[in-house]
Amino acid sequence: MDVIELLESASLLVPEEIATGNDITVGDVWDHLAHDEWQIALNLLEELGDGHPLPLTFWERLAGAAERLHLERSAAWCHRRCSEIRNGVIRADLTLRPVAESRRRTPISGHGELRPMWDIGNLSPTGGVTVSIARLRVEDVPFLEPGGRAAVRLVPLTPSHWRHVEAGRRISMHEDRTVAGTAVVTEVHLPL
Repeated sequence: MDVIELLESASLLVPEEIATGNDITVGDVWDHLAHDEWQIALNLLEELGDGHPLPLTFWERLAGAAERLHLERSAAWCHRRCSEIRNGVIRADLTLRPVAESRRRTPISGHGELRPMWDIGNLSPTGGVTVSIARLRVEDVPFLEPGGRAAVRLVPLTPSHWRHVEAGRRISMHEDRTVAGTAVVTEVHLPL
């Protein structure tokens, strides 16, 4: 498919009644597609998808269009959303431990991704703590300094390990044996 076909087919997956907080609808997307304003149409579709659950195919088509338009950040975001649909996403409020209490000396990039270990309450067969891995992405800030606090998105490597995690649960982030930060879960969306 070419860019216009990818964007058109993605827009057909958006229910007509959906609107963003700015009252953008799929009709606005079609207006931009009619004028060959593909990047604007892509951006509007991303915004529509961020506010409402849409199928994996929607994000795959947006990723394909972004790649063909050489929009690396949009393509990366759409691929992340595909991963979130496949593996689930846990949103949380993370507070990193200060430099004096942690081995981390550098900030976590808002656009980068870590794959830290998480103590989410699972135990090994012998009763010891077992950690689970989840990709971490910081939201809404360019970086998270040691001692700082921010909203994060976690994408579990093994979603079944996270089935018992609910909003309000406190979990611990580890980059080694020590606790690097503590998060309070705000939302859980795991695949069925």
